[in-house]
Parts: sequence; C-alpha cells; structure tokens
Amino acid sequence: MKNQKGFTLIELMIVVAIIAILAAIAIPQYQTYVVRSQVTRVIGEAGDLKVAVEDCLNNGLTVFGTGSCVNTATSSDLITGNIPNVTLSQTASIAASFGSHANTALSGFGVTWNRNSSGGWSCTTTVQAKYAPASCTAVAGP
Repeated sequence: MKNQKGFTLIELMIVVAIIAILAAIAIPQYQTYVVRSQVTRVIGEAGDLKVAVEDCLNNGLTVFGTGSCVNTATSSDLITGNIPNVTLSQTASIAASFGSHANTALSGFGVTWNRNSSGGWSCTTTVQAKYAPASCTAVAGP
C-alpha cells in the first residue's frame, strides 16, 4: 500500500466549495448587520439632543442653538450636515438624514424623534423595516 502525503485534488475542491457556501451566506448577513448598526447609531446620536430640547423648553426658550439653548450634539459622519435639525416647540422634533458616509442602502432615508404635548418622545424612521430596530417605527420612505 502506498503512503499518501498531502491532500488530493478532490479533497481540496470540497474544502473550497464549503468555504464558498459559507461566504455566500455570511457576507449578505454581515452587510445587513452593518446597515442596522448605522441606523441604530444615528437614532442614538439624534436622540442625544432630546435632553437639550427639554432643557430649552423648560427655560421657555423658542430658538434652538442660541443663548442658553445650546446644541449639545457631536458631529457625526453618518448624518447629513453632521448634526440633526431641531424644530423647537411644545411638539418639538429632531430630524437626521443619512449622509454620504452611511451605507448606500440608507441614501435618502432619515430618522425623526417627535415630542408630543405631554413630553413623551417617539422615534420614526423611513428606512426599510428590516433595518429599523424595534424601538423605532419604520414608516414608508422616499
């Protein structure tokens, strides 16, 4: 009987086929994970401004970003213009659109935090439902 040293061609082809099948499954899952993480990040970054908005409203201020009503947001490369837009009233809103550094699947979509008259906040997003976290309602996008 012959002593075999190394692998046969068929064994190597089977290993390559198995790796290709695993990659075909893993790569799309990873891309979805990246998009979901970017959506969650923008929701969090826009939501950070809720405290500043509440402070402004408690002090009776109506213009955001002036006087003691300061914008506490840090700039983000995922948000168009680097910081969210704020509309200040009893039913305030914080809106952020996905910028050029976000995944192309998010182009043209956004996230909005809306304050109701009793002071509660709710999150909506225009991204596809498969990318939206359970804490933020997905609505029809552009």
